[in-house]
Amino acid sequence: NWRRGTLGQETQNTDVQWLRCASGLFIRRHGFGEKLLSMRELLRKPAAKGGLVLLSLLPFLGMCWGIYNEQLGPNPAENLIRSTGDWTLRFLCLTLLITPLRVHSNWPEWLRFRRSLGLLAFFYASLHALSYSLFDMGWEWDDIVQDILKRPFIAVGFAAAVLMSLLAATSFNAAVKAMGAQRWRQLHRAVYVIAILGVLHFFWMRASKKNFNEVLVYAGILGSLLGWRLIYFTKRSS
Repeated sequence: NWRRGTLGQETQNTDVQWLRCASGLFIRRHGFGEKLLSMRELLRKPAAKGGLVLLSLLPFLGMCWGIYNEQLGPNPAENLIRSTGDWTLRFLCLTLLITPLRVHSNWPEWLRFRRSLGLLAFFYASLHALSYSLFDMGWEWDDIVQDILKRPFIAVGFAAAVLMSLLAATSFNAAVKAMGAQRWRQLHRAVYVIAILGVLHFFWMRASKKNFNEVLVYAGILGSLLGWRLIYFTKRSS
């Protein structure tokens, strides 16, 4: 099903659509190649970003349903804090996955979703902080401050939340123009620091229970994504 061609042949077969594969050759739109082209066309659709956001809000709606129907288990506060934290890390992973997807597929369309995924990570991080402040600490700000100062994993989570707030506040085109592209890019590299702080926050939280299985999964995924960036950008700059 995968037929190879050259750039010259592409113009001689105007009735056949082509897809550039990783080797730089062209693949005719048949079989698996046709499915890839259909996926790329889907990514280009204006409704794709809205669909992503709606799909990504399903976990939040599930939490709301659980609160309303009192189905969050014997410790609803812990359930909400843990769930929102998990979804924050998942959306951080997806945000960092966009660049490798763009590079290896040669599809710039993936970049359309990076900002939305980053803001979704911030949304769930905000819910995580809200659940902790409201349900665990009862809005007692003196106690919250003392908790940040006394417990390292809370301090690390707080630092990550502050950095995420800065990135969310400057994620729009107006901020890029106001700051300048270079300074904006330098600021948004803080997402790598946020990823490390997020895993460290999770690790210290689980240290008391000595249960690191999920921590190792997230650490492995985020470590691979950060390692890929280090190798890719080192090669590109050399």
